[in-house]
Amino acid sequence: MQCRSGCGACCVAPSIRQPYFGMPGGKPAGVRCVHLDEHLRCALFGDPRRPAACSAFQAEPEFCGADRVQALHILETLERDSLPFNGGIA
Repeated sequence: MQCRSGCGACCVAPSIRQPYFGMPGGKPAGVRCVHLDEHLRCALFGDPRRPAACSAFQAEPEFCGADRVQALHILETLERDSLPFNGGIA
């Protein structure tokens, strides 16, 4: 699957815990990456400063759904479901 133009869900929904260029504290889940441009495309695409997690992400229907809204929902759910168990506190 090709990355959907004008989506950017993978640059918003997931957290990136490692510091990287432009975001020295990493990126919290739900926060727009500073490198997501006005067309919702990654300005670091192909740049060696792009986080490894971003470079490794592959657009797939299971993650991206049918549109941006579905992609955000799917990726937000995966992010939430991947959090370590915290004793039942949401």
